Amino acid sequence: MTRSPASILEAANTALLVEGNLEAVGEFFASSYVAHLTDEDLKGGPAAIRSFVSSLRQAFSDLRVEVEILVEAGDRVAWQRTVRAHHSGSYKGFPATDRPVVWRDMVTSRFEGGLIAEDWSISDLAERLLRARRR
Repeated sequence: MTRSPASILEAANTALLVEGNLEAVGEFFASSYVAHLTDEDLKGGPAAIRSFVSSLRQAFSDLRVEVEILVEAGDRVAWQRTVRAHHSGSYKGFPATDRPVVWRDMVTSRFEGGLIAEDWSISDLAERLLRARRR
């Protein structure tokens, strides 16, 4: 049975971010996966994804994710992820605030052979953490 891009995105977010199932990376991402972020391109395929998810889960507990599909066209999907969590550990130089945090990621994903091959992503997580630090 062929999975829709929307169902792949939902399942990937649940398996990786919510459940922390790093073994599931290969079910959702191509081996050549690249993420284009605001300040860098994250290369390294599945290993880079595992590292990214691990760092998020170490810094944020009780992760809950809501995925909203905005547009599907050809091999690309534009979508928004709203993440709710508890900031319980340091993350990229931001010390733990021990407070709830909500952030949004806007992502365009390109699919290849039923797997996520490439993402272009922007996030307001840093802004949310800066704001929390000032309180």
